[in-house]
Amino acid sequence: MRLILLGPPGAGKGTQATRLVEKFGIPQLSTGDMLRAAVKAGTPVGLRVKAVLESGSLVSDDIVVGIVADRIDEPDAKGGFILDGFPRTIAQAEALDAMLARKDMKLGAAIELQVDPDKLIDRILRRAEQAMAAGQPVRKDDDPEVFKTRLAAYQRDTAAVTPYYRDRGVLHVVDGMAPIGNVSASIDEILAAYA
Repeated sequence: MRLILLGPPGAGKGTQATRLVEKFGIPQLSTGDMLRAAVKAGTPVGLRVKAVLESGSLVSDDIVVGIVADRIDEPDAKGGFILDGFPRTIAQAEALDAMLARKDMKLGAAIELQVDPDKLIDRILRRAEQAMAAGQPVRKDDDPEVFKTRLAAYQRDTAAVTPYYRDRGVLHVVDGMAPIGNVSASIDEILAAYA
């Protein structure tokens, strides 16, 4: 089972990915985590990433796709994986498809957690308030201004990936504003066809 979770920040991708990891025993692959791990391990790709980051530039699509390609060859990903935070652009989606094709693999499903942006901001504010009330640190991402910037970047860049997967017949849309249990049930229903 090879999945992509799509949706803006705060839509619940992390919550659902954690549940899917437990349910199906497949890894959640975060490109940010993989980039940091490659740098720490000093791999050839990691050394390239380190040089790019130290120069203040963005990591190129070919480097990110290379890291994903290496990661999905690891034993724990043989039964599938969940991509979170990738692809972020049409170019990355096309590169991912080409890389999977070279490995004689294909994507099973892209699941979009669809949300109302205005209600999403309220959700993030509540999450920050709940963290403060519980004496926990507020995630940097939950600062309203930081969140609005991230949401605008998502709408500008990443939202275009949704039609890409719709056109390929692998997109499934779930109401991300529903209660967590309902979102989980909807995803499980979609994935039952892939089990």
